[in-house]
Amino acid sequence: MARTSTRRPVVKINLNMAGAPRRGPDELAAEEPLEIRVRKRPLAVTMRTPGQDIDLTIGFLLSEGIISSAEDVVTAQLCAGTDTPNTYNVVDVTLGADVPPPVTDPSRNFYTTSSCGVCGKASIDAVRTRSQFDVSGDPTVVPAGTLAALPDLLRAAQRTFDRTGGLHAAGLFTAAGELVVLREDVGRHNAVDKVIGWAAREGRLPLTGHLLLVSGRASFELTQKAWMAGIPLLAAVSAPSTLAAELADEAGMTLVGFLRGATMNVYTATHRVTV
Repeated sequence: MARTSTRRPVVKINLNMAGAPRRGPDELAAEEPLEIRVRKRPLAVTMRTPGQDIDLTIGFLLSEGIISSAEDVVTAQLCAGTDTPNTYNVVDVTLGADVPPPVTDPSRNFYTTSSCGVCGKASIDAVRTRSQFDVSGDPTVVPAGTLAALPDLLRAAQRTFDRTGGLHAAGLFTAAGELVVLREDVGRHNAVDKVIGWAAREGRLPLTGHLLLVSGRASFELTQKAWMAGIPLLAAVSAPSTLAAELADEAGMTLVGFLRGATMNVYTATHRVTV
């Protein structure tokens, strides 16, 4: 079973209550490295919360433009690695014979962290990957009232967050506000990759008529990942970045930020959000 969290003894201090600090257990969100290999050659290392590692790998390969669909992957196997005891922190992928191998060079370093997937890449040009899907013509329209209800639905489904308080979430919704799938991870970009990988393996790409909601902010990379999956609307509980707004505008994707309570900001392709 995936190690999504672990308990650790802590000293708990509450200045609003009388008495000495007390000792007790606290549950922490798990964070471990995952090495992604293609044809037994190392491609990427990401810090993630264990669980749905195959989905994470497929989503990563797809959102980086290495594969165009899950059918490009012949096998994806979770391996033990070299740790003792075995931690199963390696996924080895075999691509189809007609799929070009990924190009790795110093200007496109795939080392990622749990906080920012594009750390280490040399330039914006190196991470801007054109999608095979045109989202600009997607006719999806979502009422603002439907959007306003989504953060509470996302939060209610975050089981590991309830125990740890330390995980990001990404939720795929229909335009009617139905939660299709939710994934949690210490890295927001990992949670999105897990959602995209799941959708790819289910044969649901492109995700026409769906929207993606992420806890926290909307970065350039999250916007790119949504575009690569054919998602016409990306919403975030917090702020988007300038590059996220520019990329969404370029793609014809609707970008919503500060989705809190009854308020929200619609930054691009505003016609998809109706009042």
